Amino acid sequence: MKTHPSLRKIKTGILFFCMQLAVSAAMAQVNYHAQGVHTVVNGTSTLHDWKMESSQGECTATFTFDAAGQLNGLTALRFTMPAQSLKSEHSGMDKNAYKALKTDKAPALTYQLTSATLMPDGTVKCMGKLTLAGAVQETELTATAKVNADKSITVKGSKKISMKTFNIAPPSFMMGTVKTGNDVTVSFELTLKK
Repeated sequence: MKTHPSLRKIKTGILFFCMQLAVSAAMAQVNYHAQGVHTVVNGTSTLHDWKMESSQGECTATFTFDAAGQLNGLTALRFTMPAQSLKSEHSGMDKNAYKALKTDKAPALTYQLTSATLMPDGTVKCMGKLTLAGAVQETELTATAKVNADKSITVKGSKKISMKTFNIAPPSFMMGTVKTGNDVTVSFELTLKK
């Protein structure tokens, strides 16, 4: 039995439409946002280790999902945090840290994604432009991304950073008798929501 030509065109059109839907579903992009990012900076000094923390900061990200709804990519990300939101237990240390970070001229710390690879285990390897104390460096970050039951995404990671790479003079205290180490470790945790 032969199919009528107009019926064949309709079937072809429906098939084409379904294929387009499948392609769109396979690369569904979803925008996410986090207001309040927990950031911890750990460092050393000639006297003792030190820590500064912030719960401020904002992050926007765009993730892709496959047809089964599984997370399969990260196409955009931007993080920004007021530098003076970082606090230690000592106001004198904070003041010296803000001076080293040049917060009067560079009030924000930022990270702008340039590329990312998402592994099947949820590990995300990112390349992007990190801005500290007004200096910009291409920086690799590694984090883990976990999709929660409510479809929010929790991201955790850490990165060791050399202050000298960003032309930051490690702060000193007590008239130069206590000096901080050059390397700091920045840890972050945030939950992104649609």
